[in-house]
Amino acid sequence: MNATSSLTPSDPEFDYIIVGAGSAGCVLANRLSANGKHSVLLLEAGPKDSNIWIHVPLGYGKLFKEKTVNWMYQTEPEPELKGRQVFQPRGKTLGGSSSINGLLYVRGQHEDYDRWRQRGNAGWGYDDVLPYFKKAENQSRGADQYHGSGGPLPVSNMVVTDPLSKAFMDAAVETGLPYNPDFNGATQEGVGLFQTTTRNGRRASTAVAYLGPAKARRNLKIETGALGQRVLFEGRRAIGVEYRQGATLRRARARKEVVLSSGAYNSPQLLQLSGVGPADLLRKHGIDVVLDAPGVGHDLQDHMQVRIVMRCSQKITLNDTVNHPLRRTMAGARYALFRKGWLTIAAGTAGAFFKTSPRLASPDIQVHFLPFSTDKMGEKLHDFSGFTASVCQLRPESRGSLRIKSADPTVPPEIRINYMSTETDRTTNVEGLKILRKILHAPALKPFVVDEYDPGAKVSTDAELLDYCRERGSTIYHPTSTCRMGNDALAVVDQRLKVRGLEGLRIVDGSIMPDLVSGNTNAPIIMIAEKASDMILEDAR
Repeated sequence: MNATSSLTPSDPEFDYIIVGAGSAGCVLANRLSANGKHSVLLLEAGPKDSNIWIHVPLGYGKLFKEKTVNWMYQTEPEPELKGRQVFQPRGKTLGGSSSINGLLYVRGQHEDYDRWRQRGNAGWGYDDVLPYFKKAENQSRGADQYHGSGGPLPVSNMVVTDPLSKAFMDAAVETGLPYNPDFNGATQEGVGLFQTTTRNGRRASTAVAYLGPAKARRNLKIETGALGQRVLFEGRRAIGVEYRQGATLRRARARKEVVLSSGAYNSPQLLQLSGVGPADLLRKHGIDVVLDAPGVGHDLQDHMQVRIVMRCSQKITLNDTVNHPLRRTMAGARYALFRKGWLTIAAGTAGAFFKTSPRLASPDIQVHFLPFSTDKMGEKLHDFSGFTASVCQLRPESRGSLRIKSADPTVPPEIRINYMSTETDRTTNVEGLKILRKILHAPALKPFVVDEYDPGAKVSTDAELLDYCRERGSTIYHPTSTCRMGNDALAVVDQRLKVRGLEGLRIVDGSIMPDLVSGNTNAPIIMIAEKASDMILEDAR
C-alpha cells in the first residue's frame, strides 16, 4: 500500500507530529505548542509516567529491568567483549530515558560542540549552543556566564554529601586533580559533586519539566501506548504517520512536518521501516525504498564503563541500609517525610574528569563514584559494605550500526556497538583504570578501604586490565549518532536537522549528534530540542 492511499479525509490533521515523548520530544511538544498557533500531536509508545519509582531519584535501580517502561534492548554479541551481549535499557514512557536515567546533568566539553561546527555543522559551536543550555535551565545556583535560571529544567546541587563521596574527592585532589565546583562551567577537568535534574528531592524528567506545564493546551494532543509503524510519504515528502494503539491501526496527517524524536535506536529503526535507509536492507525485508540512505543506522556510538568495587571498612554505604530492614524502613520514611537521604541519590554522587596522557587537550575519562556496590547494575546490592567507581572513555573511536531485523515494528533491531574495536579505545580504558586505582588507594580513602574486591590484586598488568575490560565492560547508556548531522554522503540530517533528500521530515534527538559528547547525553539532547524548536518555528513563518 502506498502512502497516498493510506491517508483518508477522515484522518486527523495536525501541523506537527512528534514521534517519541522522550528527552527531546517533550521539549518540542512544549515549545511548538506554546504560541497557540500550531496544533501538535505527540506519540509515545510507552505508558504515562505514573510508575512511582520514576519520580524517586534512586528509583532508576528499580526501573533498570522494568519492561513496562523500558525497551530493554540487547546488543548482538560484542566481538571485543568476549562475545557478550550488552544490555541496553532505554526509556519507554512519557519522558523517555529522562524518566529512567541516572539524573546526572553533564553537558560535555566546549570543544565537543566546536568540533561539530568544524565538521561543517554551522550554528552548532559552543558559543551557538550555550544560549540553549541556559534557556533550558533553572539552575539552583542562579544565572551566570554559563548557566540560566527560570527555564523549565531544574538543575540542582547534590543533596547527599556522604563521607565516602567527600573522601573520594579528597583522594583525587591528593593525586593531583584540581577541585572543580562546576563541570558545566569554564572547564570540565577536576573532581567535584555532580549536579542533577531534580527538584525538591524528586526526578525532573522532561515529562515533568516540559510536558507537565503544556498538557492542558488545547492545541497539544498526547497519545500514549502509540507505537509508530511508519512515516507516510507522498513522493519524497513526509505527510503523516501510521501508528498502532492497542489493536487499532491509526493514521494522522502532518500539514507542516513530521519530527522523529525516538532516540538513537528507535528513530533509525522507524526510518528504515518507512523505506528510508540502506536500500539492500530494506529490500531484504520487503520494504519499498523511498530513499536509499546508507547512513541511516550507521555510525552508532556509545560510552562504555568499567567499574572498580571496593570493600568498605565502615557500615556507611547504601548496601548497609538496603540490607538492614530497620535502616531500610527509616530511609524510606525519611524520604517520604522530608525528601532527603539515600533515596535522593543519582547514578553518581561525586565525579572526576582527567586526561590519560599529558599530550591531550582535554579530559578523555569520566569517573562516576557511587557509595554502593553490586555485581551488575540493576541487580541486588552486595551483602558487604562496598562502594564503586567506574571509568568511562569520553570520546571512543569505535562505531557500530543499527539495522532492522524485520519489517515488523515490534521486533527489536540489530544493535552492534563494537566497543573497544580500536587500539586507542583499548589503551584509554586501561590507562583510565590505572589512574582510578591510584585515586582509590590514596591516603584520604585509606580509613574506609578494606581491599579492592573487583577486579582485585590478581589483576595488575596492562594485559590483565585489558582482559578485565573485555570481561566486565558495559554500557553507560549513551547511544548516539545513528542519524548524524553533516554534509558528507553518510550524513542523515543537515544542520537544521532536516532529513537530507526528503521534505517535511526532521530528526531531533541524540541520534543526530555527529559524535559523542564528553559527558552524559540527557543535557545536550534537551539543548538540541530547544535549538530545533526555534529552527522549526522560524521555518514555519
